[in-house]
Order: sequence, then structure tokens, then C-alpha cells
Amino acid sequence: MASRTHDPAAKPAWTPSARKPPLSSRMMRAIWRGLPEKRYDVGWEPGLEVPAADGSPLVTDHYFPRTDTDGDFPTLLVRSPYGRGLPWSPQYGMLFAEQGFHVILQSCRGTGGSGGAFDLWRNEAADGRATVAWLREQPWFNGTLGTIGPSYLGYVQWALALEPPPELKAMVVQVGLHDPYALFYADGALRLEQALLVGLGMTYQHRGVMPVAKATLRLQRRMRDIVTARPLRGAYGSALGDVPWLDDVMTHPDAGDPYWDGASLAGAAEGLSVPTSLVSGWHDTLADQTFEQYARLREAGCDTALLVGPWTHTSAMQQGWPEVFAESLAWLRAYLCDDPSELRPTRVRVHIGGEDVWRDLDDWPSLSPVSTSWVPTPNGHLGRRVLTAPTDGAGSAPLASLRYDPADPTPSIGGPLLSRTAGARDNSALERREDVLTFTSSPLAEAVDVLGPVSARLRVSTDTGYADVFSRLCDVDGQGRSTNVCDGLARVETVGEGPSEVTVPMSSTAYRFPAGHRIRWQISGGAHPRYARNPGTGKSAVEAVDFTAIRITLHDGSVLELPDGSRPG
Repeated sequence: MASRTHDPAAKPAWTPSARKPPLSSRMMRAIWRGLPEKRYDVGWEPGLEVPAADGSPLVTDHYFPRTDTDGDFPTLLVRSPYGRGLPWSPQYGMLFAEQGFHVILQSCRGTGGSGGAFDLWRNEAADGRATVAWLREQPWFNGTLGTIGPSYLGYVQWALALEPPPELKAMVVQVGLHDPYALFYADGALRLEQALLVGLGMTYQHRGVMPVAKATLRLQRRMRDIVTARPLRGAYGSALGDVPWLDDVMTHPDAGDPYWDGASLAGAAEGLSVPTSLVSGWHDTLADQTFEQYARLREAGCDTALLVGPWTHTSAMQQGWPEVFAESLAWLRAYLCDDPSELRPTRVRVHIGGEDVWRDLDDWPSLSPVSTSWVPTPNGHLGRRVLTAPTDGAGSAPLASLRYDPADPTPSIGGPLLSRTAGARDNSALERREDVLTFTSSPLAEAVDVLGPVSARLRVSTDTGYADVFSRLCDVDGQGRSTNVCDGLARVETVGEGPSEVTVPMSSTAYRFPAGHRIRWQISGGAHPRYARNPGTGKSAVEAVDFTAIRITLHDGSVLELPDGSRPG
């Protein structure tokens, strides 16, 4: 796409505001360590009104570098439904303005004082384009634009990228979203805890610190009653109030439902030529979406980079912020300022769990075609079999069984959550439950590297015909501590007494199982309240009042498949 001609002489002169950023933002900025020295003092123009696609005012704050000369700086656009205060004001407004960027921090419609009504996905593309049209008229805009932001702030970037304006020269999508359905559902199973926390953030965070703090405490106090309510639908109202879009989400579990039309922005990456940097964490709830984004960008031939650290969705932007900021700044300087000096030499950098080192790769995943299949036995052992291609499990003999009772559901421990319990956790107590199966290898004679997408092929039968299967990979150390590495859940429907085969995608990992450790495969009928309980009757999980306990039997031919990471591509 050809670039438009930028003519600053055609615009009126600009007199920079004398205001400083908010005191709270300056105080937070002062406590951060490990960041580059600032290049400029920062000015602030708050409360600008940008006309949305339908004319509704979008409240916008402008951060800019102060200089004694006429500076020519690129612009970063940050659009958020979570307000324009902490942490966005210091984290994006101040930090990037200090480094020589104009930063536009804007509240999405219906949030943070902006006009109109908020919608999860239906307005972001048009409102993003309207904002760029407004930018073209600003005297300080030099015609070079980048976008940046995490989570839903990544979604609005993909919305703009559906029809990228010619000024858009770079994107940085951090722990980013492109598919709202996948945010709320896994194979049709409601990600219950996540739906509640997203509802909390979308409803209260843009209102300020105190309202969101009170709502968070209220949800914490009432969480157990909400997630165990029968029916589940509407139970969140006691903590969150009336959230119509959340009720819609919870009552549309089918990805093919017209309700979800237009929600996914996966197509934005197909054919995109805007250089795009992606950031995620191994326990980020949106990690799989990041890997999908990367694959599509690579297929399109787009210049892209991927950074994956030992982080959750929130810790990537907290404990991981020095690495994330450095990565983001280097990318923006390279493509907005023509300064590639800080770019790393390889396209991909991943943190290797179990070893606590970083590894640079030419691509993701590894180009090695070899996978290792680990096969369970009736005595709880997990044995290794090297394969170059998957094989069909022809056996039907039962290996083990469990009884999943939705009235006493298997609890969720750690993993890719939005709550403070996310990440790597000790699963030992969970694995002592009778409704959890474990298959464990012998102590490893040498380290085993796993690099890429993990999956399980299960042959299971049930006595009700309806079940969920939760599959998890764990690392058992010399003291018996079992730590989760990656996992996934799939729905299964069976007919008669014979087994059905189901594949459970278990996300991806870069992990070294050290010599002396053991590899464990954990299988259960759910993880509550991470996922809504399967009632065992085939009825809707949010409408069900009656529950039936489910007997799930694992059969011979089930396989845990681990991508071989000993020879990185």
C-alpha cells in the first residue's frame, strides 16, 4: 500500500501543553527498575475528544516528549476499555514518550468517559480508523504510526489491521487477543473463572481504582457461591451486577453461532505486511492465540518476531516488564525511527522452563519432525516410544478409570489463568484425589527437551455418554513435587460401551525435564472453576440444575505426544 504524502506545513501551529503527567503515574514510574534512561521529559494533554465513527466522543490523552527544538517524533496509538489511568498512563504514556514518541491513550467507546455503548468487538475497527483520521489533522503528527498494547489492547490493534491505514508502520501485540470465542471457550466448555474476571475488568476497571478494588473483593467473597450455583446462569449478578454481554457470552457456547460472527480477527494477519512483534508467556491464557497469530504472519511473509517468557497473562506486564519493554521499544525504533540497532538477531526467543535459560530460535516451533510418544500402562507407568508419525491406537483394553462427580468437581490448580493462582504450582495434593489419574515415567537417565505444541490422543469410554477430559503434563522432581507444565481440555461424547478417540490440544511449551526428574501425565474429568462443570447429562453447563456423576475409563492406545526439542530448528 502506498504511503500518503504528509504535509506538516498545511496544519496549524501547535503549542504544547505545560501540564505534567498525573502525580500517580509519575510515582509509579519512579519505582520501576531495569528500564532505559529517559531521553525526554514528558508533557500531557488530557481529555481530548476524538470523534468516533458515529460521532461519539472518544476521550483521549496525549503524552509527548518535551524538546527545545521542533521535534519530529512518530506516534503510538493505544486504545483501551480499561481506562486511561494506572497502569496505562505510566506504562505506555510516560515510558514511551520519554523515549521519543507521541502517545495517544484513548478510552474505547462506552468506557472511561467516552460516548456510545461498549461492545466486545463490533466497533473497534471503525473507531480505530476514525482515530487515525483525526490524527492526520494534528499538527504534531508526522505521518508515522505504530500501535502497542496487551490483551484487549491487542484486539483493537488487529481490528485496525483489518484495513491497515498507510501510516501504520509497526505493531506490538503483547499477550494479545484476536478471538473472543477462544477467550471464553475451550472446545465448547466455558472458561468460567476467566469469563467472570473478564466481566469484572470490562465493567469496573475503567471506573477507577476504588470501584474495581471493591468489585474484586466482592467477587472473591462470592466466587464459591457463584461457580457452584444451579443454574449457573445469572449467578454472577450478586458480585458484578447486570452485565448483558456476559450473559450473552455464557449462553452461546457454539463457535458457529451467528452471535460470534465477526468476533474473530484471525483474518487480519492473513496478508498483513505491517511488521508485528508478538509477546506471550508460557502460562498466558492467550498464548495459543499468540502462536496462531505468529503462524499466520509467517505464512503471509510478514516481518514478525516472537518473545515467550516464563510468565502468566498479568506477570508478563509486571515481573516481565523489563524484557517486554526492551523488546517492544527495539521493534518500534527499528520500524518507526529507522534504528534497528537493538533488534535481536533471531526471529524467536523463548524461555526454557526447568532450566531457566533463554534460547534463540530461527522459527517457531522447532523444524524437527520427530515427536516422542509416551504410553500409559495399567500400573500407572509412563513409557517412551519414538515415532516419526502418529499411529492409530487399535487397542480397547481398559487401563484405568475415574469417577467425576460434578457435585464435588476436580479443582483447578495453577496453569494459564487470569487470577493470582496462575502459573506453575505444586499438583501433589490434587493428584492424591481419587478422581485424578496419573501415569509417571521412571527417573530420567538424561534430560528430555520438549519444544513445541503438546497434545494427547485419548481413547475413552463413559457411562453417561457425556464428559470433559482434562489432560496435563507435569514435571516431578526428586522430592516428589509435581509441577504443571502445560495442559488442555476437550469435550467427548461416547456411544455404547466401546471407547471413542479424542485429541486434547495441550498448548505449547519450551521445557527441559532434568535428569533424575520424572515426566507425569495427569488426567481428570475437569478443572473447576477454571472450566464450568460438565453436568454429565448433555445439558447446557450454565442452565443445568441436575447433575450426574460420570465414570470415565481410559483405554489402551492412548498416547501423550511430546515434540522433541533436543535439536532446535
